[in-house]
Amino acid sequence: MNKKALVVFSGGLDSTVVLYHCLKHCDEVYCLTYDYNQRHREEIKKAANIIASLNSEKIIKHTTVNLGFYGELASASALTNTSIDVPKMKEVIGHPQNAAYVPNRNMVMLSIAVGYAESVGALEVYYGAALADDTSGFWDACSSFLKLYNNTLALNRLNTIQVIAPLIEMSKKDIINYGVELGTDLSKTLTCYSGEESACGQCPSCSARIRGFLETKKYKDPIPYAIDIPWEKYGCY
Repeated sequence: MNKKALVVFSGGLDSTVVLYHCLKHCDEVYCLTYDYNQRHREEIKKAANIIASLNSEKIIKHTTVNLGFYGELASASALTNTSIDVPKMKEVIGHPQNAAYVPNRNMVMLSIAVGYAESVGALEVYYGAALADDTSGFWDACSSFLKLYNNTLALNRLNTIQVIAPLIEMSKKDIINYGVELGTDLSKTLTCYSGEESACGQCPSCSARIRGFLETKKYKDPIPYAIDIPWEKYGCY
């Protein structure tokens, strides 16, 4: 049976590892990237570049969806409102929902992805929810949300689509190790929320990524940072 999957693909570390995972386990892959007028819109280019570099026959189509209107409506986030500073990790430790959270973003994006998946005959939608998202206060990337959302999708009387998050219980270290195992080119990924050429190294997303690489005690992050990171001190080369 031809296995089709749809990947919600941002061009970030997690979603890129998920894409490589799907290319290994699926026969046909459709990719959706969202432009919601996010501060770090560079990720849209990164996503396109990654897919172009893969040049995989399994990737049937890559579509960028214009959700600029949603970025305007959900303006309470530092990612959609440039008048709100991107939080630094030291400022959000212990906070239940930091300023980088975009209200209900994943629910909106997954709903569009599920509709598209049903239309092309894909029964699985993948997204890069990870353990670090849950601990950072992103409720729409936790296992409880995923279970409830799939329960709702099960109401479909003909085509039951399932949303899958293969990294949802993985630490960033585990994700990096798995990505390396899959042969993922992590140098092309974008994680930082700042939208600058070099990753800031201080936002929650950067902090989780850096910590993950340091905890591998093996791999140095191949992307540039605006701050000095003592990779060699932790055995990362």
